[in-house]
Amino acid sequence: MHFGSGSWSSYNIPAKRSVATDPYERIERMASASAVVIFSMSTCCMCHAVKRLFCGMGVNPTVYEIDEDPLGKEMETALMRLLGGASAVPVVFIGGRLVGAMDSVMGSHINGTLIKKQERCELTWIRMRFPVKSVSRCT
Repeated sequence: MHFGSGSWSSYNIPAKRSVATDPYERIERMASASAVVIFSMSTCCMCHAVKRLFCGMGVNPTVYEIDEDPLGKEMETALMRLLGGASAVPVVFIGGRLVGAMDSVMGSHINGTLIKKQERCELTWIRMRFPVKSVSRCT
């Protein structure tokens, strides 16, 4: 996957590795691996818009291009089922929780709750990954 200069270089593109074949398990594991995860297709203009939205907010999302995955069709079907039959991409997870497709993401962005979800999740995700040891206060 190639991106030009600028904000595109801020995406986390995970290395390809061997994974389980159950698409729901894969999605759950992938969605929980980073604070903000976007399931996308490389040729989808709506996916591009969602990726740009998050980059514009200063977020560095992990992006999975399912059309470049050998098991992408199965994942696409699973994502459609998770969304209740709606278009499979883009799909956004924050903190391992499904935010939804483009309509849910944009609705949350417009009403101001998307950034709050992201900030809350980033803080929780960082605390889980890097627990703080108790520190005595200076007086």
